[in-house]
Amino acid sequence: MSGPLGGGRGNGRHGDDDGRDEVRGAPRIPGPRSAPDDLDPPVRPAPGPPGPAAGEPPVRSREPEAPSTARDGEARSHSVLKSLLGAWALSACSAEETAAVEEHLGDCAPCAEEALRLRDAVGLLHTDRDLDLDPLLRFRVLENCLGRRPARIPVPVWAHPYDAETARLDALLRDIGESEWHAPVRLKWFEGEHQVSRRTTVAGVIGHLMMVDGLVASALGLEDPLGSSAPRVPTERTEAFWGGGEAPPTRTVREPWRDQSHALIRTVSFAGRGVAELSVSYGAFALPLRDSLLDRAFECWIHAGDIADAVDYPYEPPSGSHLHRMIDLAARLLPAALAERRRAGLSGPARHLVAAGAPGRSLHLEVEGSGGGNWYIALDSPAAVGSADQAVAQVALDGVEFCRLVAGHVSPEEAAAGQDGDREAIRDVLFAAASLSRL
Repeated sequence: MSGPLGGGRGNGRHGDDDGRDEVRGAPRIPGPRSAPDDLDPPVRPAPGPPGPAAGEPPVRSREPEAPSTARDGEARSHSVLKSLLGAWALSACSAEETAAVEEHLGDCAPCAEEALRLRDAVGLLHTDRDLDLDPLLRFRVLENCLGRRPARIPVPVWAHPYDAETARLDALLRDIGESEWHAPVRLKWFEGEHQVSRRTTVAGVIGHLMMVDGLVASALGLEDPLGSSAPRVPTERTEAFWGGGEAPPTRTVREPWRDQSHALIRTVSFAGRGVAELSVSYGAFALPLRDSLLDRAFECWIHAGDIADAVDYPYEPPSGSHLHRMIDLAARLLPAALAERRRAGLSGPARHLVAAGAPGRSLHLEVEGSGGGNWYIALDSPAAVGSADQAVAQVALDGVEFCRLVAGHVSPEEAAAGQDGDREAIRDVLFAAASLSRL
């Protein structure tokens, strides 16, 4: 049967009678030879000039070697060089062996094909590979595998965005150099009417993510990285981490952060369905676990973008389905954010209160692009239901731009691509969206 190493038509080779392959016209690397007496025919005296003087060795005639002997040497050379291909692919040959193998590869097509396959296989053995090609590759491979053969203990669908975003961020961190862990990163968010910022490093950002994820870990009964008596407010926890060490955080923070994210995914996967509604407290507010992990996925993506900007690394938004869930969470939180700003005197008064669960005055939020959709935001009470029939204004934004607004990375005045209707309602909703950001 013809195979990658066997002969075949159109490959410039032919087989001799004993099954050995030979390359037409190729320069031959001689193999070891037997003693001359075993190969050369005896010398017969011939008429002509007198023989050599006494004491000089007799002159022997050189006749061509028998064809079968040449083919045997050729086959032995091919076999020896073929056996060196594995060592050559691993760069384990001597300089002389490397030169002989590479000369042979220029003349022997089957060996050249085998050498390429071996080099590709060696490349797969390296663990630190460039990950710029597709940051979502891990998630897509896992999604495809689970679709063909579901896991015995699958990750809940509502935890998929957190699983994907922590994996993407970890891929970025594995791909940056030692010095880049100390690259300056400026974190931004909104307080009241103004954007504020805080400077840290790449390692400091990962420590911040680990501290806030610790609130989710604590709610699940896992170990809190700051201990049982740690504060419950995200900002206070981050400040405690940044100010608690004798030296600034370094790349050593990556491993405990990644171990914590793995533990969270593993715990919610084994906990069963009821865990999704477990309450996670953030001090001034609380979220059910399913929304809390979605919020953590959102912050992981936003801060990964901050890190990528600091180290000049390409980074893409989440997949469309995950981005849609993040936008939906922000849209569901907007009515409560509006009410809180109204109590602080930062938004206009309620215009038309209705009974809880009844449709009320609304703003139509149209989000375009990947992960987009249409949402109706109740303007006068968190208990009211947004309604298309009661819409008094419309705002259109790109999906990523809306998320940047919610993260406090873009000002409300610059965010909206299209606005129509009640100007006060539009302003109130845009500033409420920015107020969802925090350190």
